[in-house]
Amino acid sequence: MISKKFEFYPLVIKNLGDASIELKEFEKAIIYFKKIESLRLNNQGLKIGLIYQNLGICHLHLNNFTKAEEYLFKSLKILEAEENIVNLFCIYNDIANLYYIQYKDQQAIPYFEKAYNLSKKISDFDIKRKASLNMSVVEENKGDYKKSLIYRKESGQWKDSLNNQSKIWALADYEKKFAVAQKQKQIKVLEVENKLKNTQRNALFFSAIGLLLILTGGVYLYAQKVKNGKTILRQKNKLDELNATKDQLFSIVSHDLRSSVNALKTSNSKLSSTLETKNYDELNHLILQNSSIANGTYSLLDNLLHWALLQTKQLYFNKESVHLHSIVQQIAYNYKPLLLEKSITFENSVSKNIFLFVDLDSLKIVFRNLLDNAIKFSNENGQINFSAIDLDSDFCQVIIQDSGIGMSEKTISELLQEGELLAKKGNSEIIGTGLGLQLCKQMIKKNNGTFTIESEPGKGTKMILTFPKTK
Repeated sequence: MISKKFEFYPLVIKNLGDASIELKEFEKAIIYFKKIESLRLNNQGLKIGLIYQNLGICHLHLNNFTKAEEYLFKSLKILEAEENIVNLFCIYNDIANLYYIQYKDQQAIPYFEKAYNLSKKISDFDIKRKASLNMSVVEENKGDYKKSLIYRKESGQWKDSLNNQSKIWALADYEKKFAVAQKQKQIKVLEVENKLKNTQRNALFFSAIGLLLILTGGVYLYAQKVKNGKTILRQKNKLDELNATKDQLFSIVSHDLRSSVNALKTSNSKLSSTLETKNYDELNHLILQNSSIANGTYSLLDNLLHWALLQTKQLYFNKESVHLHSIVQQIAYNYKPLLLEKSITFENSVSKNIFLFVDLDSLKIVFRNLLDNAIKFSNENGQINFSAIDLDSDFCQVIIQDSGIGMSEKTISELLQEGELLAKKGNSEIIGTGLGLQLCKQMIKKNNGTFTIESEPGKGTKMILTFPKTK
């Protein structure tokens, strides 16, 4: 609606260009920004350096890397002269991403480092988080996982600071709204008082108001009664659910911890006898057995904790992009002693190009439990393999395959049933509850994934999971 003759009309063109970028209509955005470039304006809120940066970003999204590089470096030259550290951080980051998506890591890394060093002078927590996260990915791709972890932790700390800042702002906004509500309440009280004074001047009007109040009071009391009844019923259902959860927890603790402690007690008795006979081979075997029982009990308690948090809706899920190959390598490293103990060969066949959009902590819990089961049910000199298949542009299939004892169709059906907490095992020597697998199923579901099992007795087992990929 603004006339093209208006002095500040170029701002309209700039805003149309910005809107086109937000709508991902990059070719249209280029047309708008080229108009501004031809005007050579550097006032009216139009910074030519930022116009060049926007042109570079548009060409980058259209994979016109040569043009993108040209405009980004034009912008860099201007912005460095202006010494605006926030704008400099953004242009360094854009140039780094330009080279990074072309796999020109050696050219990208110096700009990531410049952006990171510059972020230390900026008070914006989100910028600091992005800079640390970029450096974490750089060090991870270089293979320096120790430095990558340091940067990843730093990014998490800035993210926590950002969340705390948001909470402070939200609290301030709430206090403001509360103060306004209090004022409104006072105004309403004054209005009611004025109405009462007016009704005293007219007996008929006062009687009508009285009858209306009685009727309203009756409706209100009835509504309150219905509301209280629903609240009591809802609380009763919640209490029944919590009691059922409590009973299941007691059942697990009384059954499985008692079994584990009893096994440890028996093993310790044998250990005392063996010490007297100085049978060192048997002594070493019993020590390893005690360690295995302790590890199994610890895993049970860890799963029990996460399951309890999940059931009571206290477990926090934060979905983000995670590198699947690295996660599998980390889990395998943690279980290396158990793999060596049974001489099991582990292979990570997952492609390094796969990124999943899931909650990292819950994904680790799933992989730990499934790998632990695979080791537990594998024979000496067995094999375990992690692999992944792209199903489509949205989902990826993760397969955990072992050469263990396998299981029957009936056992698979029992394990896949919803709500079955305790799973019976044919091998009585293996202490367990099936809690780990139930925990896995619920966490996979929380991550919008699916879970199936393929197995035959004596021929091993395939655990097949699907998860959404990072878009």
